[in-house]
Amino acid sequence: MNATSFRMLLALAAIVLLASAQTPTHAHDTWVQTNTNVVRTGDNIHIDLMLGNHGNEHRDFKLAGKITLDGCKLDVIAPSGKKFDLRDRLTDIGYVPKEGFWTARFAATEPGLYMVAHSRDGLHNTTRSIKSGKTFFIVSASLDKVSKDLKGFDKPLGHPLEIVPIASPAAPMGPGQAIKVQVLYQGKPLKDARVSFIPRGVELSTEFDETYERKTGVDGLASFTPKEGNFYLVVVHREEPEQKGEGYDGTKYSATLTVFVPEVCPCCE
Repeated sequence: MNATSFRMLLALAAIVLLASAQTPTHAHDTWVQTNTNVVRTGDNIHIDLMLGNHGNEHRDFKLAGKITLDGCKLDVIAPSGKKFDLRDRLTDIGYVPKEGFWTARFAATEPGLYMVAHSRDGLHNTTRSIKSGKTFFIVSASLDKVSKDLKGFDKPLGHPLEIVPIASPAAPMGPGQAIKVQVLYQGKPLKDARVSFIPRGVELSTEFDETYERKTGVDGLASFTPKEGNFYLVVVHREEPEQKGEGYDGTKYSATLTVFVPEVCPCCE
């Protein structure tokens, strides 16, 4: 290789390194979901811990690998406030380490509204990644007569970035009834946060999607009214490049909330 070719190769390498440094990375998000939103007292419910990419290049319900359990928490919080740690109950649904997802069975004996809460604090390359996720389900003596007096859904858990439902995310719920949330950052309402309400089977546009995305007001509130029954994944992100520490040069936060919207509200029949 002559001197001119070597200089050209160095210049090309520099351009590639500069471009990769300036290209934003899209962190993977986690969410939790259940196989149904209502079960009879004493029945099992299946709780899944999922991993997908909801950055600008991939905004849907699709899976993208499988989360490692290092630094991961997964709890079920009963109506009484009692907490059940599900991490040791998780089963790997996948043939290889980075495929499939984690799942666990849980038998609920106390009627009322249950919260599934997930969090993880770890490193992704040189970025600290702090994630949280929630979903809710109802335990009822009858599937035909579900109580409307459900409490506890609007209680913050203290996650650094958190989505808190303002209206019940479990019941009464159906098409035409708004999913209302408040976004909290460090315990305070977060203004101008971009909140995505992603229906399963739909991919949001790369730019701000007017149909499925909202910006929070000064009170951190956002609302979306689904037109059809489906699973809806509510997602919010925040980047803090100045939050650096040992082993990482920035911090990214993500929070999710999974809401199941039935085609017919069981409380409205």
